Amino acid sequence: MRCRFHIDARYAGHLTPRGHPERPERIERLVTIADALQEYGASPFASERAATIDELVRVHTPEHVERMANTAQKPYVMIDADTHTSAESFALARLAAGVLLDLVDGAMENRFDCGLAAVRPPGHHAERDRAMGFCLFNNVAVAAAHLIEHHGLERVLIVDWDVHHGNGTQHCFETEERVLFVSLHQFPFYPGTGDAGEVGEGAGRGRTVNIPMPAGCGDVDYLAAFDSIVLPVARAFDPQFVLVSAGFDAHERDPLGGMCVTASGFDTMTSMLLELAVRHCDGKLVGVLEGGYNLEALEECVRTMVRRLVIGAGELDAIPSMGVGEAAIRRAVEIQRAMGNLPGQTG
Repeated sequence: MRCRFHIDARYAGHLTPRGHPERPERIERLVTIADALQEYGASPFASERAATIDELVRVHTPEHVERMANTAQKPYVMIDADTHTSAESFALARLAAGVLLDLVDGAMENRFDCGLAAVRPPGHHAERDRAMGFCLFNNVAVAAAHLIEHHGLERVLIVDWDVHHGNGTQHCFETEERVLFVSLHQFPFYPGTGDAGEVGEGAGRGRTVNIPMPAGCGDVDYLAAFDSIVLPVARAFDPQFVLVSAGFDAHERDPLGGMCVTASGFDTMTSMLLELAVRHCDGKLVGVLEGGYNLEALEECVRTMVRRLVIGAGELDAIPSMGVGEAAIRRAVEIQRAMGNLPGQTG
């Protein structure tokens, strides 16, 4: 696969308070592996594109964008207990969203097949009208809206495997039939949303697929959820582009999450999504970094995902039986059957 990766030391300029988990060292650590990613066969992707105000207000209110703009050049602003800005944060948040637009444009123009953008600040908690959960602008939502509005796509898939539910992404598209949002996450957990019964509203009813799982779930549970829900629902949707909110805080060594996923698990999930993308949309898949707060695990997972994007989908072993998440996954399956989202079922 023709794979591009974006890692830029400038994102370390988004400063957070001492001891904050979403810290500049996350990017500084990834900068050190850029040569290794090229050895795998991926090519670096440089971009100076900052998302415009018009591109941001496709998913955010003008008032929210203005509030974030008012933090520019201020050395410190506390938005909430978790979310902070420094002098460069507004500019870097626009760059993070803009780079992702550049990547999806490149894939749509067939300059490459797939890619991963390691950016800061992350995005999937940012709501239409507020920043929260370390996030200022919703990068993946801005990209999905761009694919719809600029490229005219009618079916965009977003898969979010961050340990926290992507509340902002869900709420941006919960009434939108052109976006299928699928989230696997620890529950109950921050931010408190993401119950399996949250399925979208109006024209978007059935386009929100939540798979909440209890703490302690690992590779077997995530792969079972992919096999029984994520892939069947996605295949029926027939996506024209696959976006991934690639948070790695479900890793077994992450200090914030309570899950037990390994790098091998993330590798297999990437392979499954890549096979889906190859079959449905010529391999068009772009991921964007969300969480992941153990630096060693973050590096390992980024290496693993980029390597998989380069070598392509592999042969899958038999999906193992479900583990501690069995009851939660079965409940999600029943809800999706009732919605008519699984093949052979009617709503």
